[in-house]
Formats: sequence, structure tokens, C-alpha cells
Amino acid sequence: MTRELDVHVGGGFDGLQARVRDALRRHEDGAHVNEDHLTFVDWDAFSRTMTSKRLELLRYLHRNPQGSVAALARNLKRDYRRVHEDVELLSAAGLISRDGLALRTGYDEIRTVIAL
Repeated sequence: MTRELDVHVGGGFDGLQARVRDALRRHEDGAHVNEDHLTFVDWDAFSRTMTSKRLELLRYLHRNPQGSVAALARNLKRDYRRVHEDVELLSAAGLISRDGLALRTGYDEIRTVIAL
């Protein structure tokens, strides 16, 4: 089963409320609703989180789950401290799953919607 994440950039509280109302309506109509959403308040917050190095890390981790941050840093040929910072931030955002020391991505696809 493909796990997908919808990332929303901007859109405010009204956009969040609309997504929740839509999901509740579909559930009440008998549909199975199982969606994951991550919302960033604005472009600056998103761009501080999703850098090119962090996207590279997520892509690598998706293909190659790792036993530890040290193993991930070694395989990416990056400084441990920087990779550890990236893993902490991406874990807090829900983009990396941890099982003890082991790391993996929780999603097969990330879709981004940017409000104008």
C-alpha cells in the first residue's frame, strides 16, 4: 500500500478547517478516510524545513532504511552532526519514523500544495 502525505504551505486556518470538514463529510457518507496532512504556516517555514539536502536524505532513507543516524551519515557521506540535526527536524515534522535507533520514511509520496 502506498502511503501518501499532503503538505500544505500557507492557506491559514480556513484551509485546515475546510480539509477537516471535507474528510468528515466523506466519512459520514460511508467512505474510508485515512489521510495524512502536514501544514506549514508559510513558505519561509517550509523552505527552512525542506532543504535540498533533507529531501536527498528522505529519498535515500525511503530506498534504504537505516539502523542508525551514524549509518545514515556514513552512507550519505555527510557530517554526523548535520545529519543528526536533519533527522531530528524531519522526525519532529513526522517525515521520518524511528524504531529505537532504526530510521525509515513513513511515506512513499509527498504532495505539496502551495497557497497563493
